[in-house]
Amino acid sequence: MEVFDEYESEVRGYIRSFPTVFDKAVGSELFDEDGRRYIDFFAGAGTLNYGHNPERAVEAQIQYLQDRRIAHGLDKATVAKKAFLETFIEKILEPRQMEYKLQFTGPTGTNCTEAAMKLARQATGRNLIVAFTNGYHGHTMGALAVTGNQAYRDESYGARGAVNFMPFDGFLGDMDTLYIFERYLDDKGSGLEAPAAVIVETVQGEGGINVASSAWLQGLEKLCRKHGILLIVDDIQVGNGRTGKFFSFEEAGIRPDLICLSKSIGGGNPMAVLLINPEVDVWSPGEHTGTFRGNSLAFVAAKELIDQYWSDDHLTQEVYRKSEIVLETLRGLRDEFPQLNSRVKGRGLVVGIETPIDGFAAEVSAAAFERMLISETCGADGHVNKLFVALTIEDDILREGLDIFADVFREVARKHA
Repeated sequence: MEVFDEYESEVRGYIRSFPTVFDKAVGSELFDEDGRRYIDFFAGAGTLNYGHNPERAVEAQIQYLQDRRIAHGLDKATVAKKAFLETFIEKILEPRQMEYKLQFTGPTGTNCTEAAMKLARQATGRNLIVAFTNGYHGHTMGALAVTGNQAYRDESYGARGAVNFMPFDGFLGDMDTLYIFERYLDDKGSGLEAPAAVIVETVQGEGGINVASSAWLQGLEKLCRKHGILLIVDDIQVGNGRTGKFFSFEEAGIRPDLICLSKSIGGGNPMAVLLINPEVDVWSPGEHTGTFRGNSLAFVAAKELIDQYWSDDHLTQEVYRKSEIVLETLRGLRDEFPQLNSRVKGRGLVVGIETPIDGFAAEVSAAAFERMLISETCGADGHVNKLFVALTIEDDILREGLDIFADVFREVARKHA
């Protein structure tokens, strides 16, 4: 690790939590340079819903490169982009009776949220964006402005302008937090100007696995329509099947104006897509650009993965089934140690256990890594152990990882008894 410690910037993060030099990866298994095997309950922070190096996607990319197909295309028309568009329309949009334009932004999630907010402001002629407590939307300046965690709101980021925060579902206990938002919108003395858009995650992954109910999301959509506010759903981390269905908001039956997709859409390759209600697509040609706004290898991988996993609902049903396996373990730990006041949280395969003891979750994660299990923590205070497995994880590897997690959780819990 010496070369990283000496020459890589102090900004590095995950390398500190998982201090080994990784080399190979297949499915839900990682191997370091010494050949040691790790079980992956991290999935690239939601980038690897289909696991590491899914075979069909890898083979398609290899063939694409061997054929010397175009690798860098900006926003030119290419065969790879055409194939992706046709597949996405046929397998994702049309079965859901959804009509959206697709914009390929810069290749990261934060590029996508920036584009969504910029377009919302242009389309409405308004400036304000409303975000929600504990939301997380990326690390560029506009995205940081709508991210709630205090750790990301340092003055040096310069991320303060034209954003107001409202309480997310459940932030105030049993209170309907939309009542507060509506009162602010209806009262001319509230100090809240008419927003261009709201940006929301249906499940706040980095924010602590906070789940918005379908009723709350439906109420939010209704409120937006009433006041001419565009609804942006950030599905970067919990879309692409993470909650079961392809989009995390499908069960609520809502229709966002703008949908941000990234992370797993590219099958491990950098890629971001903004889905735009055609009525909102007011861009002028070239008005929002980016050198890498069309990743050919990502198009190739994404097409293969959509064909493989979204031609039927088998993957959705597998997510629901595997979710119950994970939840059974976490509920068992919660019930085994009632003195910890732990809570099990999540939907689909974005799940975790929150223990309101400072340092507890981090200690569990570190102990798990010593046992060759990779998992992270989340939440404003780092109190949640987040289990983020690949949607395609094999049952035997899933149960092996859960046994390790349960063992280290018990070890840490006994220290705090």
